[in-house]
Amino acid sequence: MSTKKSLAAIALALPLALLLGACAGGSSDTAASGDASGSSETVKIGVVGAGEPYWETYKEAAAAEGIDVEIVNFDSYDQPNPALSAGELDLNQFQHIIYLATYNVAASDDLVPIGATAIYPLGLYSTKYGKVGDIPAGETIAVPNDESNQARALLVLQSAGLIELKDGGSVFSTVADIESGSKVKVEAVAADFTASSLPDFAGAVVNNDFVSKAGLTKDQLLAQDDPSDESAFPYINIFAAKAADAENPTYLKLVKIYQDTPSVQDGVLEASGGTGVLVKTPVSDLVASLKKTEDEIRAQQ
Repeated sequence: MSTKKSLAAIALALPLALLLGACAGGSSDTAASGDASGSSETVKIGVVGAGEPYWETYKEAAAAEGIDVEIVNFDSYDQPNPALSAGELDLNQFQHIIYLATYNVAASDDLVPIGATAIYPLGLYSTKYGKVGDIPAGETIAVPNDESNQARALLVLQSAGLIELKDGGSVFSTVADIESGSKVKVEAVAADFTASSLPDFAGAVVNNDFVSKAGLTKDQLLAQDDPSDESAFPYINIFAAKAADAENPTYLKLVKIYQDTPSVQDGVLEASGGTGVLVKTPVSDLVASLKKTEDEIRAQQ
């Protein structure tokens, strides 16, 4: 499938009408406005994986600073950005720069990063094999079906010697770019089903959000990408806001609370199984990376 068609498919897959019914009402203007009596401000933050304990810790830390945070959970990655754009959320925190760039181009939106959180290595897990070399030729590996994570997953598999990608692969690679002589087959499934699908596959590349939820351990991790590599920069996870709210002091304070509260940071690392790399990348660098990635995506169309 061409990148242009893939992006169009993403745009068609954004069920905005359903999202509006899935979230509590209220625009970002009212959600963070507070009132004349000085009561706490309320900010709605959309996430994927609200069950992680650190979100409660984060809410408590924000409350101590006079900000009431409501964590709004979503089951899949295609939901929080349209909800943010529609004003059903004030912020979201679930995606990396490439994912946001892909969404912005496909939806003609202008959401922006306002703070960094962490880089999470993307890992290949298996409940059947103990190391990459044990996986027989012809077996099938599951990868996420959303465009940005799929490309990253394929690069992990290529690095592990399981597949070869046309022209060496890129952040735009899809399963269609896998060379026919590759050792394994690859099947794209919804990101939230990769872990639960492990019994049906030789292995699966699982997004960090679903690793601990599925009870996966480091012993089942066969390969992963390197978060210290320069090419990993676009995979920095971020807080995202509408462009008009990029300088909102309450939202920027919430980023700082997330980054500077030790108990929150410890919880983030624990939820990642110790694989996450916490970062405080300057917002200007995040914005520059987003623009560069958006331009690259448009050039592929």
